[in-house]
Amino acid sequence: MDQESVIMKAASHDPLVSVVVVNYNGRHLLEDCFRSLTQQTYRNYEIILVDNGSKDDSISFMKEHYPDVRIVQLSSNTGFAGGANAGIRTSNGEYILTLNNDTIADAHLVEEIVQPMRSDTRVGMCGAKMFLPEGRINSTGICISRSGAAWNRGMGEMDHGQYEVEEEIFGPCAGAALYRRSMLDEIGLFDEDFFLYMEDVDLAFRGRLAGWKCIYVPTSRVLHIHGGTAVPESAVAVYYVNRNRIWYVVKNFPVGTLITSSPWIIGRTCTVIPYYLLRGNGGAALKAIFDAFKMSQNMIKKRATTKKNVSDDIVGRWILTWCDFL
Repeated sequence: MDQESVIMKAASHDPLVSVVVVNYNGRHLLEDCFRSLTQQTYRNYEIILVDNGSKDDSISFMKEHYPDVRIVQLSSNTGFAGGANAGIRTSNGEYILTLNNDTIADAHLVEEIVQPMRSDTRVGMCGAKMFLPEGRINSTGICISRSGAAWNRGMGEMDHGQYEVEEEIFGPCAGAALYRRSMLDEIGLFDEDFFLYMEDVDLAFRGRLAGWKCIYVPTSRVLHIHGGTAVPESAVAVYYVNRNRIWYVVKNFPVGTLITSSPWIIGRTCTVIPYYLLRGNGGAALKAIFDAFKMSQNMIKKRATTKKNVSDDIVGRWILTWCDFL
């Protein structure tokens, strides 16, 4: 048997991984992203591009240069949540890998990130080690606090090997995250009301409440341009981050934790207003807070549909008292 036949035979035993990339006017990012995806050492995977109604030549570029990539073309911008869901619904994989279009995947990304799920059926999520272009850390998983703040563990730190241990974390950053399909079948997909930002926090919380585990895989690596399509601290980012921060708390925090955390939640909500006023985005922050409370009844209704298989204590251990930043 020749080497290619051996590789193909081995690949036939590997679970199918569906790689879902959401794009919105990101033509300038697609070449690097998809070239890295075609070079994966893991053999049994499919690639899906979901285009959120781009006005640039993203679609024509993909059809010309990557004809094997399946394209889901949407007529309007449904945000990351809606785009990712559209890709997941058309996918066939046992595992779903979500990637931002401004990422460049290491050749071993897929091969490495699937390993915890293959060895433990209760692992429903896996997170990659994400780097910024200057070599600093972008994310090694999601952290959350009683104030509702959610941030990427290790964000901005120089990498000195402090995150080289495979370990359990609260949840993965969806910019490079693996999800088990059976978990998504149980708890549902991304909440499309979130549109952009914090949708991965909400999904991780629901996975945790249902009893699924999340593992950080330091050997699965991704370079993240960060803000390649959505600029951090732009009015759009400020609005959705602050609105959705309140939403995921109202929707997912255990009742007791929600009540005792009220001083932290209120305090942070009041603090962000002058913080963003000084940065010229006070209007976006005020509108975010107003809309969050105005429409929070919808999130309260969704609480009743959330599947819960674990005690509050098990979930509560991931909720930190203090956060790294606003």
